[in-house]
Amino acid sequence: MSDSNAGVRSLYIAYFGVGEPLVQTQVIPYLRELVKGGNEMTLLTFESGDVDEAVIRKELMEQGIEWHWLRYHKRPSVPATLFDILNGARFIRKIGTRKEVDILHARSHVPMMMAAIARKISINKPKLLFDIRGFMPEEYVDAGVWPGGGTIFRGFKRVENWLMNEADGFIVLTEAARNILFPGSSGSGRDKFGRPVEVIPCCVDLDSRFSGERAKVREEVRTKLGVADRTVFTHVGALGGLYLAEEIADLLGVARKENEKVFAVFLSQSDPELIVPLLEKRGFTGSDMFVAKVAPAEIENYLYASDVGISFVKASYATQSRSPTKIPEYLACGLPVIANRGVGDVDNQLIEDRTGVIADDLSERGYAQAIDEVEKLIAEGDALADRCKLSAKTRFDLESVGGRKYCELYRAITGNRPR
Repeated sequence: MSDSNAGVRSLYIAYFGVGEPLVQTQVIPYLRELVKGGNEMTLLTFESGDVDEAVIRKELMEQGIEWHWLRYHKRPSVPATLFDILNGARFIRKIGTRKEVDILHARSHVPMMMAAIARKISINKPKLLFDIRGFMPEEYVDAGVWPGGGTIFRGFKRVENWLMNEADGFIVLTEAARNILFPGSSGSGRDKFGRPVEVIPCCVDLDSRFSGERAKVREEVRTKLGVADRTVFTHVGALGGLYLAEEIADLLGVARKENEKVFAVFLSQSDPELIVPLLEKRGFTGSDMFVAKVAPAEIENYLYASDVGISFVKASYATQSRSPTKIPEYLACGLPVIANRGVGDVDNQLIEDRTGVIADDLSERGYAQAIDEVEKLIAEGDALADRCKLSAKTRFDLESVGGRKYCELYRAITGNRPR
């Protein structure tokens, strides 16, 4: 029997493919930290394409992570997802029983459905950790996928309430989300039923990423892009839907009016057609922009070469739960941020740390004001860069923030019980 400080056995369920950037940057690094904390981690993913099982399994096993996968089904949408939920629940029950799992760690709503069903049909009853990555039903309405108040939305809200009741502990990404879902829990760290609640924002691995020689890399990449004497505005991540491509293009158009040497960088997996025509309409040519898909490991090089990071996300009830990963990436590279108001905890973080500016209204006047304010920050030089990096370390470091909080929550949810 283990002593009372032993880690727990956890099955982490992600409804994504193991090779997707989100899993590579926002799942596996956390699992490595949990392994370092003495926990036994198993990962279940859902794959839509071919996977090199032997290579991936070996790579993850070397990091202390046991990996399993099931096939992801896309169409028809609702029946395919229901099939994946039931198939996932069956598989989770099988693995959970064999490994005597202590925690089923569900990343978002669909994995939580699998985990809740699996526990219902299991002999052993592992704890359910609901890792709430966002207000999913409301996000689907905001993105135009579901009609607000429609049958699907109302049905999903009933399921969500069931999942909230079934959970033994919760993770949210923002203090704003905690205050909405679990009012009064910020002091005690527990909800009104005594279940642990933890706020863990999207973190970055500052030890293995964003640790390059900033000045050297900046010069090399700026020379490669041909932007030695230009002001570079950069956007990392998806475009379209909740991500405001039109507004970002408007911001850059205003910046270009003030300074014709403005250069735009977009590092995105999204279709370039979502942004290139918008920039061209505002006077940008091919020599004024760089739009490309790049591997996660390459992002920091382009950020070192940049001057400003942009984060524009639709502000709504749903996006109060959002913790944009791009923001700690910008800060880790010493970049100030221009963001819009009303998304997660972004407003307070940037203002308190003096690491960026908030566009109070998405208008030409608002953009011009934000650009003027960020130029004043840039003028601070190394003092600004140091402040940005300190903010990234204090708020978003994978080891000292994310990993530590995950391990503490695991202990809290299991009562630190010995096996």
